[in-house]
Amino acid sequence: MKLTRRSLAVLLLLAILSALLYAQDAPPKEAGTFRQPDLVELVKLDSTIRLDIRYATKNNFTGRAVYKEPRAFLQRPAAEALVRVHNALKSQGYGLVIFDGYRPWKVTKIFWDITPVEKREFVADPAKGSRHNRGCAVDLTMYELQTGKQVRMPSEYDEMTERSHINYQCATPEARRLRDMLRAAMEAEGFNVYEPEWWHYDYKDWRSYPILNISFKEIAHASSSSR
Repeated sequence: MKLTRRSLAVLLLLAILSALLYAQDAPPKEAGTFRQPDLVELVKLDSTIRLDIRYATKNNFTGRAVYKEPRAFLQRPAAEALVRVHNALKSQGYGLVIFDGYRPWKVTKIFWDITPVEKREFVADPAKGSRHNRGCAVDLTMYELQTGKQVRMPSEYDEMTERSHINYQCATPEARRLRDMLRAAMEAEGFNVYEPEWWHYDYKDWRSYPILNISFKEIAHASSSSR
């Protein structure tokens, strides 16, 4: 197949645009009107919600800490809905463990850059931003109230395999029961699961909030200054 000069010029332009897009070092600019962010710290709403912030440790798929502090924030409506989920699960003998909440855009960019192309369904495209960047996505599991131990789900957190899919059926009956219990409780409060990851849930109003790239320290400082 012989390419014309015009075709070559178009291909070159597309290559340049693609390179510029994925070399970006700032969040994408969005048009529209968004709600004023109101990120709140989950454990300050309910101290019995547990944290296991893997990204503040080396125990995550990057092999290094990408957060300076083990903290979890969500937009206030999502955070309050999550507390209701936590309280509902208590009647069944379980509580929530949070792996991640709001995530600065720059961390989404790190995840994308280090993830092989064939595994990128497990990470968000920084050119579009993540629902974590909007403060309306949460990664979580459950713990047993009686023992304090995390439950065993069909896969590990951030495992990039078919076992992580919400509809994976080759797990033990108990793991499927716990996964389905968490899903039912989350959906009752307006969260929707991201199907490739049983642990990832998006709050229904995520489109109403902008993509953010502020640090946990900046959130905490803004919160204390507004009191």
